[in-house]
Amino acid sequence: MRTETVRRRRAVRRWWRDADRFGRIGCMTSEPHRRAIGTLKTVVLDVPDLDRLATFYERFAGWHRAPGTEDDWVTLHTDDGWRIGLQQATDHVPPRWPGQDRPQQAHLDFRVPDIDAAAERAQHLGATLLRRNERWHTLADPAGHPFDVCANPDDPAVTLMGVMLDCPDAKALSHFYAELLGKPVTYEADGIAMIGEDGAQPVMFQQVERYTAPRWPDPAYPQQVHLDVTVQDVDAAERAALDIGATRLPGEGVNWRVYADPAGKPFCLLWTA
Repeated sequence: MRTETVRRRRAVRRWWRDADRFGRIGCMTSEPHRRAIGTLKTVVLDVPDLDRLATFYERFAGWHRAPGTEDDWVTLHTDDGWRIGLQQATDHVPPRWPGQDRPQQAHLDFRVPDIDAAAERAQHLGATLLRRNERWHTLADPAGHPFDVCANPDDPAVTLMGVMLDCPDAKALSHFYAELLGKPVTYEADGIAMIGEDGAQPVMFQQVERYTAPRWPDPAYPQQVHLDVTVQDVDAAERAALDIGATRLPGEGVNWRVYADPAGKPFCLLWTA
């Protein structure tokens, strides 16, 4: 399991490293843009301590906390347009990377000018170093969510490169989300895929052996991370999502419903109530 995980991640780093040879990564395939069922709004992390994790990412990545007084939610914004949500989970069970007994389900990839300096600063702020590599290091944030810092010496800023979803079939799940989010598949390789373009909030997919799916809302098999997707007409969007392989899950509110993608990962459809 460890060898396979490292091999997949090395493939991802080669992909980002070699992207300049193709211009933007979006030029690496010719798949056309799709009509979206919805639009990616928020990448949401389950956390036991909202303020602690919000403070960590404010100081480490320069994210900005949105005004608000919700007891169970914090919104963070990045300078390049990502919206990250922190959702209170009092029964949060942190991942135990890289195994599948308590899998990460997803992780964030950061570009940093110096991976050693970034890893040292992250640890000073409360992160835990999990593994060192030549071009990237893997750490866990204070809530236990793994993230990678990847070498990008030409830019002094810390930027969010993308969100990577673990799955049993990277190609199949990338095509599901391409339909859901209207982002074209811009990269496919052995066990790796990406939708969307570099710099435009891409979503990436990493194939994992012996993948263990979440069983939402069972805290013994937590979702860890989920995506919020904005739609105009929720009933039409639901029909379209079910047609491409989604499953309706129990759980809804005034302006949201819960679903699972074909890999069992929950996501929400949101609309204006």
